[in-house]
Amino acid sequence: MKGANLGISKASEKAARTKYIRNLEKFYSAAVLALKKENFDEKLFCERAAKNAQIFDKSPAVQLNSTYTKELERFVNACLNFTSQSELVSLANALSKLKNAQNYKKDKHKKRANDDSSDF
Repeated sequence: MKGANLGISKASEKAARTKYIRNLEKFYSAAVLALKKENFDEKLFCERAAKNAQIFDKSPAVQLNSTYTKELERFVNACLNFTSQSELVSLANALSKLKNAQNYKKDKHKKRANDDSSDF
């Protein structure tokens, strides 16, 4: 019976991790939209960040392993400890770049595609 309980705890751990990461991404997208507005208001941004941070009360923080999720958490903490708009925008851009880097093909696949095109 101990093995059955272990499976449930792993499933609940994975569910908690997924929920936490989704909450981080939800906060990130709301913060980026607010940061990139032309009529950016620092006071309003801090109020909305505090309100959006309430979603973290529902799901406890979990240990994050990937670089992207660690940087996502770092961005959320930087938003909550607001310093300057330009710094947060640069952090958001770096985070976006990191996420997009995961979508590109690996070099071994690029090499194969280039070899096929050189046969002309």
